[in-house]
Amino acid sequence: MAALSTASTERMPENHYEQQYLELMRRVWREGDERQDRTGVGTRSIFGAVLRFELSDCAMPLITTKRVYWKTATRELLWFLTGATNIRPLVLQGVKIWNEWPHARYVAETGEQVTLEKFVERIAEDAEFAERWGDLGPVYGKQWVDWPTYQPIEGGVYRKGKGVNQVAEVVASLRENPGSRRHIIEGWNVAELDRMALPPCHKTYQFHVAENRLNCALYQRSCDVALGLPFNLWSAALLTRMMAQQADLELGELVWMGGDTHLYLNHEELIREQLSREPQGHPRLEIMRRPSTIFDYRIEDFEVSDYTPHGPIKAPVAV
Repeated sequence: MAALSTASTERMPENHYEQQYLELMRRVWREGDERQDRTGVGTRSIFGAVLRFELSDCAMPLITTKRVYWKTATRELLWFLTGATNIRPLVLQGVKIWNEWPHARYVAETGEQVTLEKFVERIAEDAEFAERWGDLGPVYGKQWVDWPTYQPIEGGVYRKGKGVNQVAEVVASLRENPGSRRHIIEGWNVAELDRMALPPCHKTYQFHVAENRLNCALYQRSCDVALGLPFNLWSAALLTRMMAQQADLELGELVWMGGDTHLYLNHEELIREQLSREPQGHPRLEIMRRPSTIFDYRIEDFEVSDYTPHGPIKAPVAV
């Protein structure tokens, strides 16, 4: 992959926040270990990566070298915060990012070779069909706002207790005990991984308050740099913005940490195209109101300015 030289880095605006993302993409493709993966597509992978983004002055780490559909990512985050696990609410909003997993399960279990488009149409039109086939298992939002608990009863038997709303507890702890080292939202519930359509990739969020500024560190155990990471960065920054507003804190820094950080082998054209482009602009996010809780935000509460990205780059999703 010799064509991926440092030339495009040299053309990049000095100190632009996006430079570190593009350099990570270049490094993974040029230096990553080539390996087979769960999807059968194959990846190039490095282990252990760190990116840092300043969030003060309404700044957001919104990638500009291709169009990122930030409203789609925002709708997904708001869906997580409801604790829902069925794709139908997303489908009805035109959000497509989770459709492939239940479609693949439907085809595998029924043998019906229905197209993804027809499957999604049926999810939208038929609530009973959606209830049966649109569920993803206890993915992100379920763990975030309803982590299961169990209480012992007689004879060594346990019954399900009240779920833990980790998000609400972190908001409360940020207000009441900002110096705590326990401001954590965890998605990796070992007991329920085998019931999830996809175990959580962005698994652990930790928040930290210093000088009344809220910082967030996100650990991502598996990261698709080309397709997934632009969404992950936006969502983590947005969640931090919402947390800060709810806890009356200023904005600090987003620290992103990747475990298995990879590019799929069938994304070469995307990678070449994106690395040939220069970042442009410094997007800002305004939150137009303060809801009574973090669970009451709506898509119209968010307004982005100074976002004039290059065009989108399409690439296949590995399921």
